[in-house]
Amino acid sequence: MPLYEYRCDNCERRFELLRPMSQADSVAACPYCAAPAVRRTISLFAAVSKDGGGGSRLVAGSSAASCSSCAGGHCSTCGH
Repeated sequence: MPLYEYRCDNCERRFELLRPMSQADSVAACPYCAAPAVRRTISLFAAVSKDGGGGSRLVAGSSAASCSSCAGGHCSTCGH
């Protein structure tokens, strides 16, 4: 079952729901404020590349897509 990310139109918090693909766009209540006005958002994935020396680096994902001021990959100023 896929994990979908949603954003509440009322409190603007983000949350995840594990639900079947057939219910991806079904009505869901926000777990923080119980508002039924939520939208499914684009989910970022993480892609890691290994170099010849055994090291790895993040090629794509929330940390790679965030701006330099976003410590946790999310911030209210840039929208990531």
